[in-house]
Amino acid sequence: MEKLMSVEKEQQICKKITEEMRKVIVGKEEQLRLLLVCLLSKGHILIEDVPGVGKTTAASAMAKATGLSSKRVQFTPDVMATDISGFTAPDPKTGEFVFKPGVCMTNILIADEINRTSPKTQSALLEIMEERQVTVDGVTYPLPEPFMVVATQNPVGYVGTYPLPEAQLDRFLMKMSMGYPSVEEEARIIGDRHGMNPLTIVEAVSTPEEIVEMQKTVEKIHVDPAVLDYIVELVCATRGNALVALAASPRASLALMRAACANALLDGRVYITPKDVSDMYEAIVSHRIMLAPEAKIERMSAEGLLAGLKDAVKAPIVK
Repeated sequence: MEKLMSVEKEQQICKKITEEMRKVIVGKEEQLRLLLVCLLSKGHILIEDVPGVGKTTAASAMAKATGLSSKRVQFTPDVMATDISGFTAPDPKTGEFVFKPGVCMTNILIADEINRTSPKTQSALLEIMEERQVTVDGVTYPLPEPFMVVATQNPVGYVGTYPLPEAQLDRFLMKMSMGYPSVEEEARIIGDRHGMNPLTIVEAVSTPEEIVEMQKTVEKIHVDPAVLDYIVELVCATRGNALVALAASPRASLALMRAACANALLDGRVYITPKDVSDMYEAIVSHRIMLAPEAKIERMSAEGLLAGLKDAVKAPIVK
């Protein structure tokens, strides 16, 4: 920890990014923080919520505020894997095959309604998320840095959808929902959009290079052995539980540690605390477990079950 420099500069950049995002997204402080945590953790996020609550808008606001490039693809059954990864085609003038990049060649890829495209296309995207590169006709092309997927899906209306299996859901660092705004917030939202689009006034307050450097700083955040044990205990609490049919894997522990480190950086600290871990717990683990039929009969949610497990695991006292 002695080798770490101050993260005050990084914290100030993150504050400026959040302030710009607030010009578009009203009253969703937790969601804006989770988006930034995911970006700084080199992760991808799945936003599951009903249409019209700002899922795509939040991703677009973050891309613009961070100075990152972004592309949006509306997933439908006819979207092909090559639309995502790219393909080679003959040049009309030379006749030589040239690479035509897909939509993945960007910093932030907004994948709208990911559950409405075919499993083959979903798999192509998830492979890109994991490898951060595409291979077309034997040639490998690295993705721009940083790279993040913000995927959305509608939790209702499953007709004509292809739900992501658990193994693919596990590739997302975290999952969250936006939620409905309050009456006052909704009044402000429609007032702000009367005659203008708030996205047009969002300014870039960072650069891709600064984001990459902040991601590297997150990897240097100190993790006390006691907090590391706490992370593992929280994840292991999902195993052997009668209400959990599929428990979280070690990948969940790694994701929880990375998210806690990014959360610490946002607070200007070079070390994580048990609270950093507990604050990220539900967002990191909820989509990585499958509830048993007994839990579904009791109408228990994954988040509700995890909240109970979190209360049962004693947090360490770190000096």
